[in-house]
Amino acid sequence: MKDPEFITILNEKGLELYRDMPWRRDTHGYYVLVSEIMLQQTQVDRVLPKFEAFILRFPDFQTLAASSLADVLTLWSGLGYNRRAKFLHDAAKTIVAEHTAELPATYEELVKLPGVGKNTAGALLAYVYNQPVLYIETNVRTVYLHHFFAGRTDVADNSILEKLAATIDTEHPREFYWALMDYGSWLKRTGVRNNAASKHYRKQTPLTGSVREVRGYILRVLTAGQITLSALQEAADTHDGRFETAYEQLLKEGLIEQSKQSVCLTK
Repeated sequence: MKDPEFITILNEKGLELYRDMPWRRDTHGYYVLVSEIMLQQTQVDRVLPKFEAFILRFPDFQTLAASSLADVLTLWSGLGYNRRAKFLHDAAKTIVAEHTAELPATYEELVKLPGVGKNTAGALLAYVYNQPVLYIETNVRTVYLHHFFAGRTDVADNSILEKLAATIDTEHPREFYWALMDYGSWLKRTGVRNNAASKHYRKQTPLTGSVREVRGYILRVLTAGQITLSALQEAADTHDGRFETAYEQLLKEGLIEQSKQSVCLTK
């Protein structure tokens, strides 16, 4: 496909498939950061109600930074990948302490924030500051693999980045990436599942029977309050070492804390 033809299709799909979202209506750095962290490995439909509840409870960087991790984890419960909640909480504290409660506007400062890798930094620069940066995530891959690399396997991100650089709307990068997100999501819903063609694709491990499942269970139990370690272990009802592994991970990551034989979310 020729680049101009692709650009025409993307512009048409962007208008046709546009999804209204609170972090698009207001592209303030706080809203976009919260949404980007929530959207990591989680679909928009699941994020929307949690985002709105989160913003109602923690409306800005200052409020989030001043809140306890336990409160943040309790509200986050149900989204999964709970380390993201701690990353977001820690990022808010850094932004308040070092950036006068404003999201940094440079790639170098953004990637220093907990939970912000190169692609999330790129998204923040595009959506908050409307900068024509190049970044790749699953919907970007879906669109470019579909139009430029059909039938190929083992496609490197560098190849996708070359096409992205040749086709990005440098005057309206925010709207350009919104179109990519909406079009990529639509392609997946219509049966286009081509991310396995990416050299960087990693299939997500099943939740059922995993340590990740037990981690989530432990945190859900603790949102109700403090509990003894023995009662927590009995409630988890696992006898294959997953509880011990999950528990030690959560302690090490600072998501939970133990005092004598009582366990609670980190305050």
